[in-house]
Amino acid sequence: MDTSASNRRLRVLLTAIGNTTLIPQPEFQRRLVWINKDKVEFIRTVLEGYPFPEIYIAAGKVDTKTGEGAEMLVDGQQRITTLYQYFKGSADLRLPKDLLSYDKLEEEQQVKFLEYKVVVRDLGNMSIEQIKQVFQRINSTSYGLNAMEIHNARYGGEFKKFAEKVSQLDFFDDYRIFTSTDIKRMNDVMYCASLIATVMSTYFNRDSEVEVFLDKFNDEFDAQGDLLRNVEAVLAFIARLNFPPKSRIYKKADFFTLFVELYKLLITAAVDLKAPMVRRELETFFGSVDIVSAGLEDGTVDVERYYKAALQASNDRGNRIARGEIINKTLRAAI
Repeated sequence: MDTSASNRRLRVLLTAIGNTTLIPQPEFQRRLVWINKDKVEFIRTVLEGYPFPEIYIAAGKVDTKTGEGAEMLVDGQQRITTLYQYFKGSADLRLPKDLLSYDKLEEEQQVKFLEYKVVVRDLGNMSIEQIKQVFQRINSTSYGLNAMEIHNARYGGEFKKFAEKVSQLDFFDDYRIFTSTDIKRMNDVMYCASLIATVMSTYFNRDSEVEVFLDKFNDEFDAQGDLLRNVEAVLAFIARLNFPPKSRIYKKADFFTLFVELYKLLITAAVDLKAPMVRRELETFFGSVDIVSAGLEDGTVDVERYYKAALQASNDRGNRIARGEIINKTLRAAI
């Protein structure tokens, strides 16, 4: 692999982003994960003239008729995007009182900012698969990618896109299933990918089967239309249960189990469940679990077993199966 390093003035990179000849977030990149404090400290680094690690770019598509082409930012999107936000005065960037915005800098300071030299390693014209491999290698020793971010670098296909679509449904935002960190690090997508893979197969250990589904349905995923309608139907049923926002059912492990078991009954078995009766059974059961979790009294065998299966190693297959059996039994009591 022939790579070369050189300096580029920051203004050249910012202009390239502005006219879309430099793509800061190719489809295999992870989401932006820097919080505002990270961005502010990095901007200070540049304004004070300190260096930062090299960024990686690669050649993108070329128009053979006009000779115009684009480049992809393989690694460094956090840094360059932050500087672009500062340069453009983006609302996504909140500056403290002691840090002037770009437009309020003295002209000399603006020039110094724009003339800042960035070390750029040019990977040249590589296939997208080679670029993805480089991206993974680079991040294996720097700010670590989590499992879904690695999968995102390898798979950009239909199953991944579907999991992302599910994770963006209003229900998950309305009931605060995911934290802001979950969303930034794509843990929401991994969670939904696991959820979908489970209802399409069975309980598995942690996220071990997600890659299988990402690979199998990378090119085509014909079932996604019906599957999305089914997912929305189950989420709508859960919403009709009208549990308070801080209820245990919205905790990730508990929600995972409830969703899967409701899917089995409502969709797979076409059982006619009535929301008020299901609410009554679940409220009684989870109320007992909460009492046990508070150490106030012992529970029934099922309650004790469920609580232990949700307390530690909650994503292990055995514990998922245990919780599933108990919730299924609870739901069937409402029939």
